[in-house]
Amino acid sequence: MNIKILTRSCILLILVMSACAPRRDLVYFSNMANATKVTNLQNQEVHIRENDIVDITMNSSSPESNSLFSNNKPISGSSSKGNGYQVRVNKDGNIYLPLIGDFKIEGMTIDEAEAGVTAALRKNVKNPEVDIQIVNFKITVIGEVNKPSTFVMDDTNVNLLEALGMAGDMTVYGKRENVLIIRNEDGQKTMARLNLNNQESMNSPYFYLKQNDIVYVEPDRAKAVEYSSNTRVIPIVVASISAIAVLAAVLLRR
Repeated sequence: MNIKILTRSCILLILVMSACAPRRDLVYFSNMANATKVTNLQNQEVHIRENDIVDITMNSSSPESNSLFSNNKPISGSSSKGNGYQVRVNKDGNIYLPLIGDFKIEGMTIDEAEAGVTAALRKNVKNPEVDIQIVNFKITVIGEVNKPSTFVMDDTNVNLLEALGMAGDMTVYGKRENVLIIRNEDGQKTMARLNLNNQESMNSPYFYLKQNDIVYVEPDRAKAVEYSSNTRVIPIVVASISAIAVLAAVLLRR
């Protein structure tokens, strides 16, 4: 047995195994030059939808009227951070409000809803000021992140990077170049894949997340190789070949 040939074979096998893992860019927006300005950034407005829970605070010159908007208990499923009158949008797109009754709110932005409720209250209240928040805004981040979870918040201005930050960022196995966003609007499900190595992804309508969006970070090929049954055998094979090489070297020296 030629010990040199055997040793070289072991080294070659180890190099081949090392080459199996693809090299990837782990830096977000790595193609962005210094001081580059991203154009057409789309910070999309969120529209109120069925089953959203809205927290409505009203201040006016009437303490009695104000109290009607401050004695409601938080609804299950909300972030519980609101301190006003919480109500869920029903299947008809309406909410029931003190002094107003049923009010159509579905499809409105936050600003539009505040203006509409304020105008309706002026019929019964002097100088009303209305603040509205969605307190069950929910997004889900799953896949190759450190803390996959569903996040409920009262901030509706959340982008993809912030969502990944809440989930503890991607693991080293996460494919930054192929992040999947699943969105359900008006009964229709749409999907888009964003390349977070490319600054152009910030111009996508999916970069800013909407209610009930799901973010899925796909694992790369290296993780599949690492967890396959064949891969678990390779270290044993390499160790065995190395042991044989050492034993052969000892025997040949005698």
